[in-house]
Amino acid sequence: MNQNIINARITFRNAPIHILERFTIRDLENAYVHFKKHSGLEECVIIQTCNRIELFGKAKNYNISKIKKTWASLTGLEEEAFEENIEFVENSEAIHHLLKLTSGLDSMVIGEEQILGQIKNSITSARNAKASGQHLNNLFDKAIRIGTRIRNSSGINRGGISVGSMAVKLAEENVDELKLKKILLIGTGEVSTLVAKSLVRRGYDFVVTSRTMDRSQAFCETMGGKPVKFEDVLSGFENYDVLFVATTAPYFLVTQERIVKAMKIKKSGMMILDLSNPRTVDEKVATIGAVKLMNLDQIAEMVEKNMKSRLNKVKSVENIISEEVSVLEASMKRLDAEPLVKDVFKNIDSLRVKELQKALQMLNEKDEKKIKIIEELTKAVVESIVSTPMNNIRKASEQGEPDIIEMASKLFDYKKQKELD
Repeated sequence: MNQNIINARITFRNAPIHILERFTIRDLENAYVHFKKHSGLEECVIIQTCNRIELFGKAKNYNISKIKKTWASLTGLEEEAFEENIEFVENSEAIHHLLKLTSGLDSMVIGEEQILGQIKNSITSARNAKASGQHLNNLFDKAIRIGTRIRNSSGINRGGISVGSMAVKLAEENVDELKLKKILLIGTGEVSTLVAKSLVRRGYDFVVTSRTMDRSQAFCETMGGKPVKFEDVLSGFENYDVLFVATTAPYFLVTQERIVKAMKIKKSGMMILDLSNPRTVDEKVATIGAVKLMNLDQIAEMVEKNMKSRLNKVKSVENIISEEVSVLEASMKRLDAEPLVKDVFKNIDSLRVKELQKALQMLNEKDEKKIKIIEELTKAVVESIVSTPMNNIRKASEQGEPDIIEMASKLFDYKKQKELD
């Protein structure tokens, strides 16, 4: 491919939410200007969600170091911050990744719908900012169509639910008037993100705590909720009616002693959902009156029943994506030849028109019907002569044969013509 398609990304797979948030680009319009000016990218599209920040770019020559440097300057981070968290792929791997995104395979919850809309918004923003061009516009339009088709034909977006969604659903089923209750989320990792998304989607107010206030605040800015101090939570469980606990602490955060103390003060019951692995809620808590405890194993079992149908479809979706990558990559390579092909057709057609006018003057032809027949004849002759070599040039481009494109450019004086223009 004469033009490289690249993808640089930081996602939930390699960075927790509080780290991911630091790489967010606040001013997209300004970012597009900087990436095109300083990183060697001729086209670019930025995708930003609560789970990922991704840059897709097109360039003949690019420099990953310049891309990192530009990104760092836009976020106020040191360039070294990117070394540990950034993933970088190009060409077929970048196309493969985009198709996984549009089909829902790379989402935290397989098959979720939201990412497709976010990708559509991203390419629209890039188009409006004139940051994307022929290559990325084509790539994204086709990837969105393919992703939509895969979702519809495979049904991968039907019949599934995440651990977070299931936990919230269980709280709704077990707690009366949940919207009037005080909800606490402990943790800011992957599972907490799923819980927060589900709470926000259903319109519930909630508070979030983590070991540091900075982490809680960063999480809430991205996901919603209000941050509270970790120390205040540990000494004040009586202030909450529903606890979602999703941390990686190597000990019990929610102890029997703390909940016994809280229930002496509280006049109503409490539901605790332990989503941690290993568990961070002492199982003895379940023996306390008016307290209902559910752990990750119980919730995961329910989720597994719902998710089984989606997971069975992943392999077939992967196979479809693999087949589509080669087709899409060939169409992207073909675009490299299009400027030359269009230029040749344009130049030859202008010669055709010129010679046609001369011939009509010499014939002194005035009959509109005859003029139209002669014009259509000249078009058909030109088309029959030019179409085969032009299609061969396109095929050479698809097959990655730049030498043939270069030779064709010389034969048709393409570069010379562009310089004259």
